[in-house]
Amino acid sequence: MTLEKFNKMHLSDATDLLMKCCTAKNWVTQMCLHRPYDCENDLFTKACAIWSKMFENDILEAFEGHPKIGDINSLAKKYRDTASFAQHEQKTVSKASEHTLSCLAELNDQYQKKFGFIFIVYASGRSASDMLSLLKSRLSNDRKQELVIAASEQQKIMLLRLRNLF
Repeated sequence: MTLEKFNKMHLSDATDLLMKCCTAKNWVTQMCLHRPYDCENDLFTKACAIWSKMFENDILEAFEGHPKIGDINSLAKKYRDTASFAQHEQKTVSKASEHTLSCLAELNDQYQKKFGFIFIVYASGRSASDMLSLLKSRLSNDRKQELVIAASEQQKIMLLRLRNLF
């Protein structure tokens, strides 16, 4: 995808494309409204600036576009367009032991019950053991802290996906 092509796309096509990067409709709408972008750096900078102004409901909507770590198949039921991204980002999880996967599943459930949203982590390049350690450590946070951390992780994921598109 070229930036020039993106800038000239029909709104519905641009919306569909950006939904692959982040499923927060408000973020996608704002990104489309700011077209045309002068350069890729402009696009990435604006993506972060817009993300920083999202409200909690927008952030939670973005989280809904992710599977639980280690549960790629759950994504296919909701957001088929982001499944391939998530599968690639979480590819090291597929090599994890049954014990690690079981622990991830159990702690993911605890996390979701405690915070009201799934565990969000920039998984690219991290092993399942690393993610399990992060999940364990983040369970001690309060909801406000965790929402800030998870939103920051979501921004990293969104930027990775944008860079992969362009």
